[in-house]
Amino acid sequence: MARYLWVPIHREGWPFIALFALASVLVGQLWGPLGWAGAVLTLWCATFFRDPDRVTPVRSGLVISPADGTVCMVGPAVPPAELGMGSEPKTRVSVFMSVFDVHINRVPVDGRVTRVAYKPGKFFNASLDKASEDNERLGVRMVMPDGREIAYVQIAGLVARRIKCELLEGQEVRAGQRYGLIRFGSRVDVYLPDHVAPLVACGQRTVAGETVLADLAGSEPSRDGEIR
Repeated sequence: MARYLWVPIHREGWPFIALFALASVLVGQLWGPLGWAGAVLTLWCATFFRDPDRVTPVRSGLVISPADGTVCMVGPAVPPAELGMGSEPKTRVSVFMSVFDVHINRVPVDGRVTRVAYKPGKFFNASLDKASEDNERLGVRMVMPDGREIAYVQIAGLVARRIKCELLEGQEVRAGQRYGLIRFGSRVDVYLPDHVAPLVACGQRTVAGETVLADLAGSEPSRDGEIR
């Protein structure tokens, strides 16, 4: 029963949870209802930094979602210039994370990291298309075992003020591996290799480390979706 009631908390979250809890005690001494409001915010902070295990599909060629959230855009876009992937558009899948989603990001494919590039920027709403170009971001470029390349970019949002990425250039990684997070509310873009169709549609919910965004070995066309 404990495994279902207790979800691990990422180490980055404990200082924030402690700060929220301390503030709740202090304001609660001034006025009781404020303390209860602070307790609710402390609980929210703890859920924000939750770090559940995930079961990752391990078949070769699958591109796995790096983030929990909602697919907000699917279509052609030029990868960030700092990744050095040229000026030709690639199919981009954007996953928007609200402040209620798990924010631990995971590597989408097996391979080797060839570039990690940070670019400072603004803090527009991460669900907007212009956030890809204007917002603060941190991109990762990788080469997969078959020689093809893929990129994924953490983008800061309206209230996000810190992007954390633990990957290093030259590092070998596996699909589903934890690699970072963004505080608080944000987006992750995935740039697929050429001629690879996405298998998700706008509005679809994704689970980091589990949802398949694309199949590099498949021939299925892009999917449309509808609310039912």
